Amino acid sequence: MRGNGIVLPMLCAVLTWTVLSCSNSTDSAEDAAAEGQVTVDMVKATTSVRSALAANSADHELPADYVWDAAHVIPIVLNGTSVTESTDSATTDGSTVTITSGGTYILSGSLNDGQVLVNAPDDGTVRVILHGIDIRNSTTSPFAVTKAEKVVLILADNTVNVLTDASSYVFPDPDEDEPNAALFSKADLTICGNGSLTVKGNYNDGIASKDGLIIKSGTITVNAVDDGIRGKDYLIIKDGTVTVTSMGDALKSDNDENATRGYISVESGSITATAGMDGLTAETDVIIAGGIFNLTTGGGNNASIGSSVSAKGIKGLVSVVIGDGTFAVNSADDAVHSNSTVVINGGSFALASGDDGVHADSLLGVNGGDIAISKCFEGLESCMLVINDGTIHIIANDDGINGAGGRDASGAGGWPGGMPSAGNYYLYIAGGYIAVTAAGDGIDVNGKIVMKDGTVLVHGPTSNGNGALDYDASFQMTGGVLLAAGSSGMAQAPSASSTQCALMVNFGSARPAGTLFHIQAADGSDILTFKPSKSYQSMVFGSPKLSKSATYDVYIGGNSTGTSTDGLYEGGTYSGGTKSTRFTVAGIMTRING
Repeated sequence: MRGNGIVLPMLCAVLTWTVLSCSNSTDSAEDAAAEGQVTVDMVKATTSVRSALAANSADHELPADYVWDAAHVIPIVLNGTSVTESTDSATTDGSTVTITSGGTYILSGSLNDGQVLVNAPDDGTVRVILHGIDIRNSTTSPFAVTKAEKVVLILADNTVNVLTDASSYVFPDPDEDEPNAALFSKADLTICGNGSLTVKGNYNDGIASKDGLIIKSGTITVNAVDDGIRGKDYLIIKDGTVTVTSMGDALKSDNDENATRGYISVESGSITATAGMDGLTAETDVIIAGGIFNLTTGGGNNASIGSSVSAKGIKGLVSVVIGDGTFAVNSADDAVHSNSTVVINGGSFALASGDDGVHADSLLGVNGGDIAISKCFEGLESCMLVINDGTIHIIANDDGINGAGGRDASGAGGWPGGMPSAGNYYLYIAGGYIAVTAAGDGIDVNGKIVMKDGTVLVHGPTSNGNGALDYDASFQMTGGVLLAAGSSGMAQAPSASSTQCALMVNFGSARPAGTLFHIQAADGSDILTFKPSKSYQSMVFGSPKLSKSATYDVYIGGNSTGTSTDGLYEGGTYSGGTKSTRFTVAGIMTRING
């Protein structure tokens, strides 16, 4: 069953979806539904690429698409200002040739101002082998499919093929603005082969299909004044090297009339896009199994764009599901975005954003991968966040992780002007490694936090108007390691309902950045050495190393010969610090002054 673009493999997800909205609820209703929320969202947050694809319509590819009889290939030669062909399956009118029937054709040569049309009303597949063609047109599209069951363009090995359209069009029918792309198709279109294709879209789009579009292989370069590559029903990239420079969106699927269409699927290959607007944008789902992505949108993370402009790196309005791949995204807007659900199961991410690193309106799930967000307004943001695994590094101008339903200050209509209210939001951490450096709150959840495992390090704010931890309902910690350094004005620690011991130390004055915080047991054995990258006046430490009734000493300053990762030391010897205080763990939550 399909719900919000994601397959829900458990019936309970359907039955309890109503409790997953971001609307406020009473405390008792929240408590009663909390475990059910986590259970249901764990299902959604672990959605696989395969199940996401299964929720969408199948593509048009068949093995027979790539098979033909070489003895029956029909040659068409382009002679600059004329066309040579000798077949009943094509007609010629000056420098325009029209293919009228299914079959396999081979094009070679060039047209200074001409066109290749496919108008084949029969049921056969039209295969066109591009064997070193250069077609230009001064009034319309140089290659257009007006009617066919399916068209397959084959880029012959070691050939260079170029299509260039006009900067303004003269339409055959003044009431219909088609064709509107340099390579245009009203039928399902496939591009394959080991040659290259360069498309220059001077009027509107570069490559556009009003049905489905598959890029099987090849080296494809598109320059377009609007969208680069567009498949209305779907855009599928199975392999190849794709480079797009566009003033609009780079890669797009925009069918908004069918919930099983309007999706982008990338299986492999290399995609480089420089777009004035979105990099990859789908009306429903963006589903990525692998590949190499280099995306720059809206001028990059330092650019200023208007509130009406969408310049996101990867955007799926219903969902984004990523299985693997390598991603370098430099975006003026969110680097990865969905109006509903984002699920990251693996991959390597280097993200720099003028807004959020990864944003999902409803649910964000991280199950693996290496996510490095070097610049953003907020790092990870959603109503509900489920982190099961993975390595996450965030440097944020505001909150590192934000569990809230309101828009942030970088978007129109966001606060200041009204803080998001407390409600049915949560962060669930079941594993992984998270390191946050934040100017605002390190972790901010307008609801509940549950931490069962993993490692969380927060180099938090220096302003007392923010806190390293900020939650509205509760923070239940039952496992894992938590270190949160920051200001003391709004400092919070795990709730007393936790089952694992935690410590909060507040100091009378801020300690300088780089000042070691060290805890050792009464017998002198090391428990913790941590080096915050910013000044701090509060420190929260939760760990299975803290035991009830045990006594510990807190030291400030000094040195360590251990290995530091994000400020947390492993091994080595600590020395030279000043003893700040001694404490005994009397219960789950211990609060002391340093």
